[in-house]
Amino acid sequence: MPAATAAGRPDTRLVVIRGNSASGKSSVAQGLRDHYGRGVAIVSQDVIRRNVLREHDTARGANIALIGKIVRHALDAGFHVVLEGILYADRYSHMITSLVRDHRGVSACYYLDVPLEATLARHASKADPAYLEQVTDTHLTSWYRELDLLPGGLETMIPADSTLQDTVARIVRDTELTAAAPTLPPQCKPSQGDSMNLVLMSDPQVAAIPVRECGEPLVDVRDHDFRVDPRKHDPLGAFAHVREGILTRLKHARSLLPAGTELLFIEGYRPMALQQRYFTEYRDQLAAAQPDWTPEQVHQAASRYVSPPDIAPHSAGAAVDVTLVDQDGHELDLGTRVNASPEESDGACFTHAANLSDQARHHRTLLLNAMESAGFTNYGTEFWHFSAADRYDALMRQEPHAHYGPIELP
Repeated sequence: MPAATAAGRPDTRLVVIRGNSASGKSSVAQGLRDHYGRGVAIVSQDVIRRNVLREHDTARGANIALIGKIVRHALDAGFHVVLEGILYADRYSHMITSLVRDHRGVSACYYLDVPLEATLARHASKADPAYLEQVTDTHLTSWYRELDLLPGGLETMIPADSTLQDTVARIVRDTELTAAAPTLPPQCKPSQGDSMNLVLMSDPQVAAIPVRECGEPLVDVRDHDFRVDPRKHDPLGAFAHVREGILTRLKHARSLLPAGTELLFIEGYRPMALQQRYFTEYRDQLAAAQPDWTPEQVHQAASRYVSPPDIAPHSAGAAVDVTLVDQDGHELDLGTRVNASPEESDGACFTHAANLSDQARHHRTLLLNAMESAGFTNYGTEFWHFSAADRYDALMRQEPHAHYGPIELP
């Protein structure tokens, strides 16, 4: 391939996401970035055409060439690229197929196939009245093209009933986007399924988030008809306590699960002294197993699995460890046991691990959908760990401060 036309590197990924308006393209693009972290460039047709150039969508639009140039430049700079937009086939197919042809790394194209009726329903659910007034059902109907696929069978169709999490997980598997992430030094290389662009609890960005303590008390989930597992029971029952706002979110998450599936609550509040013991024990195990690691490498590796005590969400009453059970209380298969370390599980503890059965991945999706819809943030190294309004959650949501800081059980 001539150097003048080749783009990117063998380890870069190009993902093209097309579909009609309101099909979920931008959400999938953002989901891929959230999964991978820094290093993913999102190139949006609407941003370039409407915001940058403010031009109409025509076959000779200047945005077509500009989109191609931006994608190529980002790939050449070592970014993975997600190109998303309606990108009508008769206008944009040459640009897209040229990018796929010239890209040195893995390329994958997806078409989000959402029927017109579902498109209109999704549009009506948007919470922006000004947008709904500006963009009407008549507009959407006139823009809609059924199965406007690229030539040559280049695209994979994603059906309308695929959840956001399922779609993101499928693209990650297809493109090996996680495997393409930069790695730590060899002595810190993680197990299968680790995503190296996860923000770890040890990241200075987490500790830098200020706390404006809201003063919510700790409450006992056992008083609210939750299934509570005894494996973390302590004499004071601290494990079964969470902040009031966390309890409210848990109730919401429980209501979102399908019939016959329930949350199993395993652990909530964890006293600071206990958190310190857990972290120290795991850190010392790693140090003994890896004598060549520096103290910084040991600390970082330990924080994949146990939060450093000073910022631990559990010690703020802001985190819960949960999994799923059937109506008889039997735990469902989510790929590995709760609290399995990366070493024990061969990386299957990571939320988006690649080494999962279809059944385990389906159950994880159910759990993630319910918890994230209820306002929780998952810690990507532990599929069972969710928190809200703590420092980690605030960082992930780009909030200026956290509401929950370290607290003592009365």
